[in-house]
Amino acid sequence: QVQLEESGGGLVQPGGSLRLSCTPSARVWRITVMSWHRQVPGQQRELVAAITNGGRTNYASFAKGRFAISRDNYKNSMFLQMNMLQPEDTGVYFCRAETSNMEFWGQGTQVTVSS
Repeated sequence: QVQLEESGGGLVQPGGSLRLSCTPSARVWRITVMSWHRQVPGQQRELVAAITNGGRTNYASFAKGRFAISRDNYKNSMFLQMNMLQPEDTGVYFCRAETSNMEFWGQGTQVTVSS
């Protein structure tokens, strides 16, 4: 079973930046959409940003202007550059990848924004 592995989370002060990475444990063919999701305390998991294999992007309103999603189609990797982080961005960030008939999730990486 292919696993997605996130990295790059951690503790950062308000206004700081983090760069998350997502890499599959094995080659996944024909990934269409890759996306980042987060679950903040007391809330349901929500979409942060998504990117197609053609490079089209979609952002949640809270991510626009602060976060940037990108991917390396050859390596099946995906990244999330997060700038101007605020305490309300604290949560577990998950990556997801989908093909025409399957989806894959990572275990999540903790992001904590605190002074």
